[in-house]
Amino acid sequence: MRTRALLFSASLLAGAFLVPAGLGTSFAQTNASTAPDNSAVNQRDRESQNLTPIDQSNKPEDVKMTREIRRAIVKDDQLSMDAKNIKIITVDGAVTLRGPVKTDQEKADIAAKAAQLAGDSNVHNELEVAGQ
Repeated sequence: MRTRALLFSASLLAGAFLVPAGLGTSFAQTNASTAPDNSAVNQRDRESQNLTPIDQSNKPEDVKMTREIRRAIVKDDQLSMDAKNIKIITVDGAVTLRGPVKTDQEKADIAAKAAQLAGDSNVHNELEVAGQ
């Protein structure tokens, strides 16, 4: 019985050394002065004439078009993660591209991919180059 008690105590002691002392407070730290502020973008999206992903049509052909464009964009290893995360909204065959990209080249490449799949006249390019 005494051996079990010693073994249990030794296990507890070893466990205490494995957990870093400051672990509990490191996850709770926040810095309010560097919090991201995208209020201007959110304000812009409140306007009813701007399409958002909630406006995406549920028609099978619109969902298919959005999926095909997304796949083409995600497959392109030359595009940044920002570019791969743009909004693609298809309503009655009209595709709207929205969101930030890193360069003018990314903006052009994405628009070309969408135009190739949906047709030039069906693509509304509202992509924005970050920092411009």
